[in-house]
Amino acid sequence: MIGQILLSGLATGCIYGLVALSFVLVYKATEAVSFMQGELLMVGAFAAVLLSAAAGWPAWVAVLASVLLLALAGALIERLALRRAMGQPHLTAVLLTFGLGLVLRGAVTTVPEATHRAHLLSLPGLGGQVAWGDMVASGAQLGVIAATLLSCAALAAFFRYTRVGLALRACSENPRIASMMGVSVPAMHTLAWALGAALAALAGSLMAPVTFVHPGMGVVALKAFPAAVIGGMHSLPGALAGGVFIGVLEALAGRYLPEGVNHVAAYALMLVALLCFPRGLFGGRAA
Repeated sequence: MIGQILLSGLATGCIYGLVALSFVLVYKATEAVSFMQGELLMVGAFAAVLLSAAAGWPAWVAVLASVLLLALAGALIERLALRRAMGQPHLTAVLLTFGLGLVLRGAVTTVPEATHRAHLLSLPGLGGQVAWGDMVASGAQLGVIAATLLSCAALAAFFRYTRVGLALRACSENPRIASMMGVSVPAMHTLAWALGAALAALAGSLMAPVTFVHPGMGVVALKAFPAAVIGGMHSLPGALAGGVFIGVLEALAGRYLPEGVNHVAAYALMLVALLCFPRGLFGGRAA
């Protein structure tokens, strides 16, 4: 029983971790907190459903296309709207992203087909179940875990072995010195928002076979943000670890604690982490 609970929590935590990674990617590069990641997740899932069901594309091709489309959308949003908030008080960017998120959600809800019923995105290879003794894992759960591991490995390789990834790391560490060394800081900001939107879209597509696609699915970002804070807003591994930790904690709380405790566990843990580790568990110490 405990193994089944941990597996379920791990799969959910991987979703939280992917969205938390999108928060941290944006924050590290721009020092701005994006509160539209949940809406980007929802739009990415709807894009995959639209391309798969309406356009007839193979499901995995539709998912890849939705990730690329949302990356482009993230870049355009940064260039057209968010760049104007750079250098302004932090509250400006927070309110701007919050407002843009409301616009995205409102635009989706104006489409009757999106609000009248939930949509299912069936991904080949994620059906069926795998049993290990008394523990049974669904293909969707294993797919979420595998996709998260592959995404993290791809990000690690990108940041370590590519010139653009190294430039983005340099910009995240010290934009002024990076600019002096020839790195285009505005271009790196655009790239960070594009990657953040792409990760959110991937998380939405991976959620689709489990939770269906509907306008309210972006609420998962409200659990991913505490994961980013707990892990440290400057730590990519910390964001993933925070997401997994919250997912497992919720699963255990839902099984062994009174009803409803699992819904507040993430926020209570975030408050404790902020009091004991203001920079997060993986944030390190301020210089």
